[in-house]
Amino acid sequence: MREPTEKRQIIQLTGKSAETKPDLLAVEEPLEIRLLHWKNSSQLSSSIAVTMRTPGSDEFLALGFLFSEGIITDARQVLSVRHVRVRNELASGNAVEVALAQNVSIDFKKLQRHFYTSSSCGVCGKASIEAVQGAAACPVLPENFVINRTVLYKLCHILNERQTIFRDTGGLHASALFDTDGNLLQLQEDVGRHNALDKIIGYAFKNDLLPLSRNLLLVSGRTSFELVQKAAMAGISVLAAVGAPSSLAAQLAEETGLTLIGFLKNEKCNIYANPGRVE
Repeated sequence: MREPTEKRQIIQLTGKSAETKPDLLAVEEPLEIRLLHWKNSSQLSSSIAVTMRTPGSDEFLALGFLFSEGIITDARQVLSVRHVRVRNELASGNAVEVALAQNVSIDFKKLQRHFYTSSSCGVCGKASIEAVQGAAACPVLPENFVINRTVLYKLCHILNERQTIFRDTGGLHASALFDTDGNLLQLQEDVGRHNALDKIIGYAFKNDLLPLSRNLLLVSGRTSFELVQKAAMAGISVLAAVGAPSSLAAQLAEETGLTLIGFLKNEKCNIYANPGRVE
């Protein structure tokens, strides 16, 4: 597997001067996700998705994707996850195969990536939210804990310190999982904000940590409907972001009971939904 960064010679312009110098770029490559599954006593290998991602934590990405799409719900359904070689120029060796137990049935209609996650899909908000609520494997639990605002304020500093690839390239999104005391449990970076969150969910899935009802998730950038959808699927109670949420993201958070926070920086933030978990 390639490193998550690559060096490239660039020309840097400063005023009237020009300088040739090396620069680090975040690597973006396709990952093919395959399922090894059973049908009528026969074992089949099927390609189900190709996502553009930054290499690293591919196992977590595949598991998180399958869980957040509602394909798998329990770690006991998965026998193994491994990189495989496939005769596919696009994948170019970047393929992960998830082997499922024989008793796991697959609804291939769910493998058509949820059309309602796109902000330009034209589906009304009500239908989109009802679809997520119906598919959620780990519903968000009632407000049974609070996080102190002083803990909340320090999370961005921790995120900035630990975003090593972003610091080198400036070109990655991040998702970070914390406990209510502000301890960092897991951080993942990727060119795709949804991939970074899938890697977090896949980590939790593999380590039998779901639902993440007593955890806080912090994401870099803005909060889209899809990020709230994935967080709700994993039972995450508090989702905070450095940037702004979309209107449908805030509506979905309100409906699912998830606490949604935006513009978290410089000891300030906005709470857009379910403020009762913030002290």
